[in-house]
Amino acid sequence: MSKYYLGVDLGSTTSKAIIINEQDEIIGRGITNTRANYSVAADIARDEAVYDARFSVLKKNLEADLKARPEYRKYINDLESVFRYEQFKVRLDRLGDELVKTCRDFFQEPARQEEILGHLRAIRRAFKPKIKHDYLYNDLGAKNQFFRDIVSEKYNEQVALLPIELFEPLMTVWDKSITPAENEVVKFEFKTLVHEAMEVLKDKYANLPDEPQGTTIVDGPAFDQEMYLLKGQFDTVADSLRERIDEVAGLEFHIANMTGTGYGRALLPFPEDCIRSEILCHAFGAHAVFPDTRTVLDIGGQDTKAIQVDQYGLVTSFQMNDRCAAGCGRYLGYIADEMSISLNELGPLALKAEKEVNICSTCTVFAGAELRELTNLGEKREDILGGLHKAIIMRAMSLIARSGGVFNEFTFTGGVARNQAVIKYLTQLVRENYGEGITINIHTDSIFMGALGGAMFARRNVKAELPDQKKSAKVA
Repeated sequence: MSKYYLGVDLGSTTSKAIIINEQDEIIGRGITNTRANYSVAADIARDEAVYDARFSVLKKNLEADLKARPEYRKYINDLESVFRYEQFKVRLDRLGDELVKTCRDFFQEPARQEEILGHLRAIRRAFKPKIKHDYLYNDLGAKNQFFRDIVSEKYNEQVALLPIELFEPLMTVWDKSITPAENEVVKFEFKTLVHEAMEVLKDKYANLPDEPQGTTIVDGPAFDQEMYLLKGQFDTVADSLRERIDEVAGLEFHIANMTGTGYGRALLPFPEDCIRSEILCHAFGAHAVFPDTRTVLDIGGQDTKAIQVDQYGLVTSFQMNDRCAAGCGRYLGYIADEMSISLNELGPLALKAEKEVNICSTCTVFAGAELRELTNLGEKREDILGGLHKAIIMRAMSLIARSGGVFNEFTFTGGVARNQAVIKYLTQLVRENYGEGITINIHTDSIFMGALGGAMFARRNVKAELPDQKKSAKVA
């Protein structure tokens, strides 16, 4: 029986899980919003990593076939997207039940209750087919991995179309419903769900027009030759792969060891000897992907860490800011809320800046007031965001300097590493301060580095501690 190793990084804003095999290959990734219930967040991230691992094993088992048969590759990729939609649909139904319950508890007058219930049903009827379309044709599951974010965006769009007097009651019902709906661990039966996804795919390909209509398919994606290969032989491809899919569905993943880390690691339901500092895990994970790494910067949701590592990936010194969320993911989330935009829009807007407006403070408490003041002075949103992103990196650079500077390869980890404006200013300032020859590593799995380091510790079962002389080295 194959052995697998699990790392769980329970962060303040997102929880991540990584599963690796005995060859240190990542075979499963799971990510979710961190809830008030840390145990639930850890369970959901772990379960998502196991579902992802099944698809990874399936692709590994079919590696030769996928290279030789492009229609097989297209089918498996589509199947994974639709599987995610089937998961989403179950969660959406649970949220619908919670919305109805909240509405009935909150509004006592029968007429008012029925009015709001009618709007809630209409909202769901309006956005449900749009979400299905985006999962099937626009790869929504890969672009946005968070249930709350997907539904919130569509819900808000529909509420905005209604009379203004309905805004407060509908948003009140939403706010009271989303957290309990998220805080439920839904156990999916992989085989059942994957078979349902296969039926959805059957309908998708059966409904394609006989020929591509220009360059765009009605209610579908741009013309895709592999898709039309499938249209002609969908049943043959599905039948030939069904046995392999069922084989993976029945596979038992034996987790030989596990490690928990992250901001909420003390609340993980793991044995004490399976818990590691997130500083150790981010360093170990970064070193595993980039072996020449000697300096690591992790900007997470709640804190920033500048870490020096040796040739083995073990920490030699570090500095961190953990007294507030200034300049971290939660701060950026607050800024996005103040500007009434999504978190994903911050970076692209900041990249359009023609200048960087001077930001006096990156304190979350005063951020709203400063933003409003700068806007009233006529500063453009793009320029404000440019200054804000640069200020975040200036703060991080101070920590890097205190930890010992930048040596050899520099690796950036954490969720904020997905923000292109942060990357722009980080690259600029590292090279200005430490030379053009510094290699800067940013990986697609940057947000998973802590969980990866945890899984690596679990496989090796090694003991490691933070350097004693730096344990209390924290700055405001």
